[in-house]
Amino acid sequence: MVYAERFGSRPATILFKYAVQWIRTARILNRERPDAVFVMTPPVFAALPAFWYAWRHGKTVVLDAHTAAFLHPRWRHWQWLQRLLCRRASTTLVHNEHLAAILHASGAHVTLVPDVAIVFPEAGTFKRPDGFVVAAVCSFNYDEPIAEIFAAARSVPDVTFCMTGNARHLDPQLKEHIPPNVHLTGFLSTEDYGTLLQTADAVLTLTTRDHTMLRGAYEAIYQGTPVIVSDWPLLRTEFPSGAVHVDNTASAIARAVRTIEHDRERFRSEAAASRQVKLARWRSTRQAIIDRVFERASDLHTATVSSRASS
Repeated sequence: MVYAERFGSRPATILFKYAVQWIRTARILNRERPDAVFVMTPPVFAALPAFWYAWRHGKTVVLDAHTAAFLHPRWRHWQWLQRLLCRRASTTLVHNEHLAAILHASGAHVTLVPDVAIVFPEAGTFKRPDGFVVAAVCSFNYDEPIAEIFAAARSVPDVTFCMTGNARHLDPQLKEHIPPNVHLTGFLSTEDYGTLLQTADAVLTLTTRDHTMLRGAYEAIYQGTPVIVSDWPLLRTEFPSGAVHVDNTASAIARAVRTIEHDRERFRSEAAASRQVKLARWRSTRQAIIDRVFERASDLHTATVSSRASS
């Protein structure tokens, strides 16, 4: 990933950051000369050097557009650019039908990728606490009901909540009243994060925003671990078993924890079965992406040859 961390995301430095990232990305592309470039948005500006490279060399670009690219207030005024680039991409990867419909309406080619299989091949050093353990996957973003999670934790004091993410983004008032059974892990290494998901009794990840992909829940299911997720239609479809769906209130979260605690084996068995279904779907989706990229690359090559012949 190309990221100029020293500039941060402050208004006074954001343009410098994007400029530096553009230059670094362009250098990598000119050195490596890939036939296809995959770019994640937001930020939508990250795609610009990739499209510039593709236009100059007759290559292809695939956009991986996350929910925030369309729904986050920060990118609302840049929808015209996001959709323009989606129309010019070989395909745009989105994770749900709602986003796919938005892009279909704008004339873009879309590939639905509900999730991507995740494997943590190496064991980490994270040591699981004793008792029933809930891994709360958080980024402390505006759409996460952190106060409700804390309140739920207080009502089940015998359960340990291991909350991931950078606590620097946690509301200072909430930070002063963290329940004693909530442990802020900070950012974990890939290995330690994988170990936490694999050894937890349940993984909790919530959002107040509809049409949002909860990556932590997918990662958990791929480890065969039950999940507690928000009660949105998308998440009910994606996690029909091995999961408890909640309305983001403290009481519902606490009940979900107890529900899994009292029937651990059934939920873990359901999560393992759900994992197999998702693995099969991912194999099919992956092949569809590969086929599309090769198809577009062949079209571009044919067009380039024809243009040279006619000139």
